Amino acid sequence: MTQVFHVDSVFTGDAFLSQSTITVTDGVITSIQAGFEGEGQHLMGLLVPGFIDVQVNGGGGAFFNADQTPACLNQMVKAHGRFGSTGLMPTLITDKIEVMQAAADATAQALKEKVPGVLGIHFEGPHLSLPKKGTHSEQYIRPISEAEFAVYARQDLGIKMITLAPENVSVEDIKRLVGYGVKVCLGHTNADFETTQAALQAGADGFTHLFNAMSAFTSREPGVVGAALWDNNSWCGLIVDGHHVHPNAAKLAIRTKAQGKMLLVTDAMPPVGTDLTEFDFFDGRKVIRTGDRLNSSTGELAGSVLDMASAVRNTVNTLDVSLAESLRMASLYPAQYLGLSHAKGRIAVDYDADFVLLDINQYALQTFIAGQLV
Repeated sequence: MTQVFHVDSVFTGDAFLSQSTITVTDGVITSIQAGFEGEGQHLMGLLVPGFIDVQVNGGGGAFFNADQTPACLNQMVKAHGRFGSTGLMPTLITDKIEVMQAAADATAQALKEKVPGVLGIHFEGPHLSLPKKGTHSEQYIRPISEAEFAVYARQDLGIKMITLAPENVSVEDIKRLVGYGVKVCLGHTNADFETTQAALQAGADGFTHLFNAMSAFTSREPGVVGAALWDNNSWCGLIVDGHHVHPNAAKLAIRTKAQGKMLLVTDAMPPVGTDLTEFDFFDGRKVIRTGDRLNSSTGELAGSVLDMASAVRNTVNTLDVSLAESLRMASLYPAQYLGLSHAKGRIAVDYDADFVLLDINQYALQTFIAGQLV
């Protein structure tokens, strides 16, 4: 099937183009021409590469920890699609091994069914640090075992990510995970600088929600934050919602970290795209929404109601980052981190037709996955 789009403005991931004709065949971009050629669907606004979110717990009322089914994943994708996300890493936070196994099964089934937007699975926990557990349930935090390794070794899960605390997972086990094709992120950790560096040398290549739930940078102990900013080869997720990270801390991190290594993430929870004001959580707790902030009933921040379009807007408006770089932080850089930059993260010939139409204030108007309006 061939589709033709006449677009007022395009950001390719590299440059801004004015009036352009984009031809898509079977979900892949086959040509980009200057001007409007022939018949086509007119897209009024700025067309940009689709956003890729590597940390998504829920959306549209769905919560992966509460419902490990392809239907739940589809609901999450649809909710975030309204805000420009064309690729998600559905994220399961610390839970029982049976829930992890069910989440893996659901992900495998969603990939088999080609549910649009599902890229793989992100296990955030359960091998975390108790002092930095945040809102994760203490009763399920545990050492890594063969039962978990059997899940992580599966080859039908698409892209696999794990967030772990390197002080509680050995260098040998990190190497084993990397050998299984797992992307190892460091987070919810109280590790020192040397332990963090050893994990990076073993193959870890990411940091989950920089600054949050990790040992801080100080003069005598750079901690996980210092290791994250010092290392040029790893990527950092950043939640730009005005609650998780002070704007000046975020600005300093962006200025310090090697360009291309900072990713916008949402850490989104079920209320995204809904009017939900609370939902059930672990240990009899609830997560309560106050405006655009989520807290557990025991007080901790509990994810966010952030969407990727809002993350882009906030990065432009509160962090003084250019629109082009903010868009790359939401699309190209996550694609590079996930190993998808040959097909996603740009509007270019031979790339997937995953793109979002934005208005002048960076609000999402329409989102397309493989050329199909979602």
